[in-house]
Amino acid sequence: MLRKEYTPTQEVLREIKEVLKRNMQSDFLTFSGSGEPTLHKDIGYMINELKKLTKTPIAVLTNGSLLHISEVRSDLKNADLVIPTLSTADEAVFRKIHRSHATIDLARVIEGYISFRKMYKGQIWLEVMLVHGMNDSPEQIRKLKDVIDRINPDKIHLNTVVRPPSEAHAQPVPMETMQELKKILGEKCEIIVDFAAKTKDGRDGNALEMITAIISRRPVTVADLVRATSLHKNEILKYLHLLSRKGRINISRHNGKEFYTLRGNDDRT
Repeated sequence: MLRKEYTPTQEVLREIKEVLKRNMQSDFLTFSGSGEPTLHKDIGYMINELKKLTKTPIAVLTNGSLLHISEVRSDLKNADLVIPTLSTADEAVFRKIHRSHATIDLARVIEGYISFRKMYKGQIWLEVMLVHGMNDSPEQIRKLKDVIDRINPDKIHLNTVVRPPSEAHAQPVPMETMQELKKILGEKCEIIVDFAAKTKDGRDGNALEMITAIISRRPVTVADLVRATSLHKNEILKYLHLLSRKGRINISRHNGKEFYTLRGNDDRT
């Protein structure tokens, strides 16, 4: 996997500066991307530049596949929050869930997480994505718990499939099962897949209005919306689900990515 400037660095910074000028209240500025953000060679530089511009905490959502590289760990050291994903401690299950590149080795990924924890002073919230019939057995979770204990994240976010998946076999885990698995993972674990609930500060109306306005301008991915709003991806998915139920958005696929448009708009960018 090649680290390079997939999106122009200065263009990213320019767009974020424009958002900051609006004085919008945000919990985080989040690096996500239509892919893996740590593949961008300048992510460390961008984090440091944003630190000069705002006191808003910087978060990075990552699949963690590159944390075994010391340069990547160094790039993320000044982020306030890193949210990596680790859904299994079993190599075969890992490949079945993530369909990972042949060069990605689960053992190396795990060692990268452990090394990052040793040098990183910020918060690590580890996301565990459960898929029914793959990694949702007590045995699987106990094995994963042993690995998570070695990583020592600040929080564990237990999640499951929340929208129609691209693969028919990727089905959600029932809430009752998730509650039982949460007990195995311990006090640090939170179940975060509850899209029926309002946000704690009652932002539903404003956030929904903001997302609708963005979608009305051009086709966007979930990652685009995360960048534009600084909302967590799971909040974004909640609002998209609501708009879809109301028949207000169209969903299309291009080059393996899902794009959302406001129904009635054309698809010009």
